[in-house]
Amino acid sequence: MPQLLAGIFTAFGLSASAGLNAYIPLLVVGLLAHYTNLINLTKPWDTLSNPWIILMLCILIIIEMLADKIPIINHINDLIQTIIRPAAGAIAFAASAHMVTNIHPALALACGLLVAGTVHVAKAGVIRPLVTASTGGAANTPVSIAEDITSTLLSVLAIILPIVIGTLMIVLAAFIIHWFYKRADTQTT
Repeated sequence: MPQLLAGIFTAFGLSASAGLNAYIPLLVVGLLAHYTNLINLTKPWDTLSNPWIILMLCILIIIEMLADKIPIINHINDLIQTIIRPAAGAIAFAASAHMVTNIHPALALACGLLVAGTVHVAKAGVIRPLVTASTGGAANTPVSIAEDITSTLLSVLAIILPIVIGTLMIVLAAFIIHWFYKRADTQTT
């Protein structure tokens, strides 16, 4: 049972990370599967550990990081990433969940798609527009760097310390429930 929960927490953490940067969690999974015993990917997910795929992910990370730091292009990048980040989250979730669970691949892909998609919508549809509007775009580059760092840390933590991800999920869920409860309470009065 603990291994099952760890696998689920890892899957959620990696897919949430993909909502911030599509390629970082895939690269982390690929590198750790290729160079360590921390991850043992099964077919077809073991393709992520192929050296050519790892090289391609490195190139894609560089492209995304550069595009996300350039004003105006970062908004175009977010539009393009609306498809890519949820798809990457679906792959990350399914690949990591398949290691320890017998979850149906369609369900795993759907969960990853929803988690990464939700994080991406929050980032591209709420947080970034607020940052752009409140700072005239001056804070977009530092926020983008923070997102990349967060995505990397979240990916690594999801694999090495999945209990941290589980704890964060519980805290976040409690915060959201509390926020909705308070909001509903203020609307009724």
